[in-house]
Amino acid sequence: MVRKLSGGCCCGEVQFEVKDEFKHFFFCHCEQCRKLTGAAHATNLFTAPDNIKWLKGEEHLVRFVHPERAFVKVFCKMCGSGLPYINKSGKFLIVPAGSLNQEPTKTVDARIFISEQPEWHKNGLEVTKFDGFPH
Repeated sequence: MVRKLSGGCCCGEVQFEVKDEFKHFFFCHCEQCRKLTGAAHATNLFTAPDNIKWLKGEEHLVRFVHPERAFVKVFCKMCGSGLPYINKSGKFLIVPAGSLNQEPTKTVDARIFISEQPEWHKNGLEVTKFDGFPH
């Protein structure tokens, strides 16, 4: 039997379930992914377009499709959390890894568009680490 993973948004208004069957797992450092996430990279799992069951709050989804470029973002209109979406080509369901409640069994395949990785991120990987906020 295939393991199922649950996920949702930060405020809990949107919840979903996916099968733990992912084809790709990328950290993407491209400018558009950094803008869409507000972070140094997007962390996305790629799976079949029909691999999702919305359990709650589908009416709270907002879908942004860039009019000229090939990217999409879906988020909760209540809290802004990134959520799964069908990519513009329709070939994949993209699942933001941070939207899952459990760890997927798929490991990261690659860091892509690494030439666009910002210097502050490269430098930040070398700083002191804490389990929580520093004292």
